[in-house]
Amino acid sequence: MKIAFYSSQPYDITFFEKVNTSYQHTLIFHDYALNEDTVDLVKDITCICVFVNDKLTEAVLEKLYSKGVRLVALRCAGFNNIDIAAADKLGITVVRVPAYSPESVAEHALALILSLSRHIHRAYNRVRESNFSLNGLLGFELHNATVGIVGTGQIGTALAKILTGFGCNIIAYDPYPSDECVDLGVTYLDFKTLCQQADVISLHCPLNEQTHHLINESSLHDMKKGIMLINTSRGAMIDTQAAIDALKNKHIGYLGLDVYEQEENLFFQDLSDTIISDDMFERLLTFPNVLITGHQAFFTDRALTNIAETTLMNIQRFENHSECLHCCHI
Repeated sequence: MKIAFYSSQPYDITFFEKVNTSYQHTLIFHDYALNEDTVDLVKDITCICVFVNDKLTEAVLEKLYSKGVRLVALRCAGFNNIDIAAADKLGITVVRVPAYSPESVAEHALALILSLSRHIHRAYNRVRESNFSLNGLLGFELHNATVGIVGTGQIGTALAKILTGFGCNIIAYDPYPSDECVDLGVTYLDFKTLCQQADVISLHCPLNEQTHHLINESSLHDMKKGIMLINTSRGAMIDTQAAIDALKNKHIGYLGLDVYEQEENLFFQDLSDTIISDDMFERLLTFPNVLITGHQAFFTDRALTNIAETTLMNIQRFENHSECLHCCHI
């Protein structure tokens, strides 16, 4: 099958071409995003492969269908960037990678927690400038800290396992509690109570109508003063302006982000010679207690291999009219 990739990076080409030796599909890579401005460039393709910043609205999907596209393969777990209802109505199959390497994201969340709690990012810059003062670098220990995990799917569960080794008191919120987490000793609470009790909150749930701006002025008000907030899920889980206000009044003590609400205009590209026009993002960078990475939590050798293998397997099953294993539905 001929497959057109969008928002592709050099590492996508490397890993997909390596795995494709077992499938022999025809792979066509485009570095631009697929959206309403670029959909007219699609032609002679039955299958497209997209990533988190491609925007497949109803209008885009209708054009894709008219051009013969019948399969959309997501090379990620989340599917909030696709109008699934419109795809179902049109008869376009949408598949995803539900679990590529939960540990990769969980470990990155831990890296953000440890870097912030011990001010590693600030200490690194100081030492490079021959400044060995410890003033302002006082940290706190994770041992006996209460960590709230919001969303205990595979990634949240992986983080719970890691934090158990640190001796944390782990609490969680999820409409569907994990038996594995319960066996680990995780205590499930309602979201408001979790906010009230946690010293650290890490977000690991999908973005949908219920979780959009889950972290907002109201939920931040429920949190302890000095809360550490970590987001490696989707940017719009956090109301950015509310977070900035909470940083300014010191209610948020630490903020670690691997995702950002408006990241599609920033992440996965080199803008080092560009003036960034996103004032909220630039404001976040001014806080010494904010650490931002560019959506790299998934970025490990194992995860990229698994993403390529699962994506191409999904496409192969579609081509062979086999049962869909990882279809997206409303």
